[in-house]
Formats: sequence, structure tokens, C-alpha cells
Amino acid sequence: QVQLVESGGGLVQPGGSLRLSCAASGIAFKSYGMGWFRQAPGKQREYVAGITVGSYTNYADSVKGRFIISRDNSKNTMYLQMNSLKPEDTAVYYCNMGPSYWGKGTMVTVSS
Repeated sequence: QVQLVESGGGLVQPGGSLRLSCAASGIAFKSYGMGWFRQAPGKQREYVAGITVGSYTNYADSVKGRFIISRDNSKNTMYLQMNSLKPEDTAVYYCNMGPSYWGKGTMVTVSS
């Protein structure tokens, strides 16, 4: 059974940093592209960043230059380093693998 488990969310002040993790099990991790999505209250889920099997990365314009996506195939884990956080980054962040697999999300709140 495939499981994706996010962690690392929390409350942070504007300008602060957080690192999210997504641990995968039950799947050939290194064979899949992965991504992060987020959903703010009252809004649709949106793409944040993606990383391919070969570690090519892509970012939404709203986070480019502030967020860094990475993966460690030896640990079956994907990361999202979030820097210079803004209140508008407040959302539930979801891990995605391939077309079908999603985590349950981790809440990130950016507020003073």
C-alpha cells in the first residue's frame, strides 16, 4: 500500500523558514516524479513545485527564488525548503507522487 506522509508544518512569522518533508513507502520512490501542492482556505489547490526522476526542478512563479524542492532517494523522502515566508503562503501543503498518490497534508501558517 502506497503511503505519503508529510511533516514539518507549523506556525512561523513572516520572513521565517520551514522545511517540509514527504516520506514515501510502498512504492518505487526513485522511479516517480514528485511535487508539492497547496490549498489555502477558500481557494483551489495549486501547484507549488515539482522534481523529476532526474532531479530537474520547477517552481510556481509565486515561490520561485524562495522555495527549494529536493529529494533523497536513499531515504524515500522529498523536501520543500521554504524561506522568506509570507502570509499568503499560509495553506495546507500536500505531497504528490505520479498521477494518483497524495499525502494528507501538513498545515503551514505564516503570521505575526
